Amino acid sequence: MKHVQNITDVGHLTSDEDAGEDKMEAGAKREGKSAWDVAKFYTKAFKSDFKKLNILPPDIWCKATDHIKEQIELIKVLEKKGFTYQIDDGIYFDTSKLKDYGKLVKLDIKGLKAGARIDIHGKKLKTDFALWKFSPKNKKRDMEWKSPWGVGFPGWHIECSAMAMKYLGNPFDLHCGGIDHAPVHHTNEIAQTEGATNKELAKVWLHGEFLIINKGKMSKSKDNFITLASLEERGFSAEDYRYFLLNAHYRMQLHFSWEALESAKCSLIRLKENVRTLKRSTSSKNTKNKYAKLFLDAINDDLNIPKALAITWTVIRDKDLANKEKILLMKNFDKVLGLDLFKREIKVAVPKEVLALVKQREAARKTGDFQKSDELRNKIKKKGFTVEDTSAGFKIKQ
Repeated sequence: MKHVQNITDVGHLTSDEDAGEDKMEAGAKREGKSAWDVAKFYTKAFKSDFKKLNILPPDIWCKATDHIKEQIELIKVLEKKGFTYQIDDGIYFDTSKLKDYGKLVKLDIKGLKAGARIDIHGKKLKTDFALWKFSPKNKKRDMEWKSPWGVGFPGWHIECSAMAMKYLGNPFDLHCGGIDHAPVHHTNEIAQTEGATNKELAKVWLHGEFLIINKGKMSKSKDNFITLASLEERGFSAEDYRYFLLNAHYRMQLHFSWEALESAKCSLIRLKENVRTLKRSTSSKNTKNKYAKLFLDAINDDLNIPKALAITWTVIRDKDLANKEKILLMKNFDKVLGLDLFKREIKVAVPKEVLALVKQREAARKTGDFQKSDELRNKIKKKGFTVEDTSAGFKIKQ
């Protein structure tokens, strides 16, 4: 198995429809840095969060800016096959040349509402999309390259086809992404790859649904997103958030609330406490069980993680199952769940001043003064410690 993860560090405009400013260039202006520095900073942050969330790293990380040559070569192939045309702002893919364009989402091209795809002056069809964008005249971008068509930068979609073909060939087995990518980005990836190779891009597509907050899709562009850092500031761990996500099937929208996250945190604490109890037990009762198959069947049923998580709790509560078998099952289940159920806790010496703040926080919680509790938690965090609330009381971690 080979797992490839791409990083889009150029070419994705503020609109998914080839309009607006490049997001990296816009970010550079906003933060007073170069686009390269912005890309480096967020790539590092993304990988750090990846690790905190216990997501297995890919075999290959690949960045769009490292594969400009491959993207240009792919555009050349499309040009040679008659799939491209040039207008004032770049080179575009002619979607009329593919009879089944939009098949991934059964796109009703004739029924597209006005404005559903932005009508850029010079485009033959609203569904046509940029392969290569020209740099603005009399203006130098941070990220731009020479090409057979002029100085510019690649469109958003071409990077994925080029890098996938380089590292996985086509067709490859599984393509993942958000549900919002299906009608435009993934549809255009398919068009490029099939136009160039006469082969399908991927055999299976897996699209994750939205995380909803305040009745809307959580996204950076809408300024209604929550980062792991903001969760940690309120006393939640990445594992708490992971457990929260495991409670919903990837095809279903999940509504975020601090109450739901608190509930997930408490459930994870109870699960870990049960596992620790199993480890201390000396039970030697031996039984045969069906749970390994049930868990695998749930995973194989379109990644039914909520069902797999429910089976995990059934194992914990099964009084007829030997503890040593429960431990073995939990270890195997956690390879999928990624909750670090068997992670050894390291005891640290806690300064008296931190203990005093923790006691003040406990007193505030008992009286229902959660504003003061949050303020004290932040003071504790500034001193290098975090407080974890459990059913057996609080725990202090560094």
